[in-house]
Amino acid sequence: MIILGIDTSCDDTCMAILKIKNKKLKILSFEILSNIVSSQVKIHAKYGGVWPFLAKREHQKNLPLVFKKALRQAKNPKINLIAVTVGPGLEPCLWIGVNFAKELARKLNLPIVPINHIEAHILANWLTSSLEHRTSNKIFPAICLIVSGGHTQLILMKSFDQYKILGETRDDAAGECLDKVARILGLPYPGGPAIEKLSKASSTRRAGVKPKTYKIELPRPMIYQKNYDFSFSGLKTAVLYQYQKLAPYRTEGSGAGSKIKNQKYKQAICLEVQQAIIDVLIYKTIIAAREYKAKSIILGGGVAANKELRKQFKKAIKKQLPNTLYPIPDTLFCTDNAAMVAVSAYFNLKRKTKNWQKIKVDANLRIDEEL
Repeated sequence: MIILGIDTSCDDTCMAILKIKNKKLKILSFEILSNIVSSQVKIHAKYGGVWPFLAKREHQKNLPLVFKKALRQAKNPKINLIAVTVGPGLEPCLWIGVNFAKELARKLNLPIVPINHIEAHILANWLTSSLEHRTSNKIFPAICLIVSGGHTQLILMKSFDQYKILGETRDDAAGECLDKVARILGLPYPGGPAIEKLSKASSTRRAGVKPKTYKIELPRPMIYQKNYDFSFSGLKTAVLYQYQKLAPYRTEGSGAGSKIKNQKYKQAICLEVQQAIIDVLIYKTIIAAREYKAKSIILGGGVAANKELRKQFKKAIKKQLPNTLYPIPDTLFCTDNAAMVAVSAYFNLKRKTKNWQKIKVDANLRIDEEL
């Protein structure tokens, strides 16, 4: 089986062709024939965030080109199935991908599988060798942490297509917080990679920062509350207040976004805000895994590409939950891509339909809702 995956949920135009191989010894494996991502980061960077209708216009322009490139890279295989993200995401962008999929399905007489973007981030883990051969009784129940620019959710995964949201952010998602902090500090968009690069963060507080000289302590919002919800808006505000104290270290203006003259001070702020987010994410995920007796902890979403987050998660799980599996996708599959959409279609074949005219988008689609 060969599946074409399409994702236009935000500002990346993504298309992938995935080959399902499970004939030999009935062992399931996936071969990615092509995985194309056309990024709009440079276009939106000057605005410090994504403009939906600008992103929509770029998707319209890029989709035909990305499709041709994906086919060429995959050596023009015969496609059996189309998978497309229908939500959550930016509604104008989602419609561009869905309408493209519908037109393609009409021309090729193929069924479509509507895909939940959050579920795709979870199932991206099955694209790696760490999970592709494992049976479900070794994986489930699983605690899934989805952490990105638009979402921060803890999800109980009982089996494929059986999910329960345990907690989620009440305001800013972790990635959104990082983007806003970067804007305050005058760093480029997207904020996560910029902050990670500057902080050179580690649990031992290296990176040339002198903690005794720069005592920056930021809150860990909701970390000890007896629930699995998150809140990162207050952390962003705390960074703003800290920044306003930096008058002796700033140059070229005094407002948010003006440059900080003392690079080590800026580095210390980045280190602390990143660590605050990591502390909250790890603590709540470990508690959830204990309560629900999880056999595995699964990460997904763009922020899961953060090297320090991945390293500290691995260390915490090894120390506190040594018998728990910790599969994690390659960083390539943490950020938005269409390979994860295609693999999701395989695990949701019951959703496939040729009545694709009725497929609609839902910008606020939840993982525990029926498609």
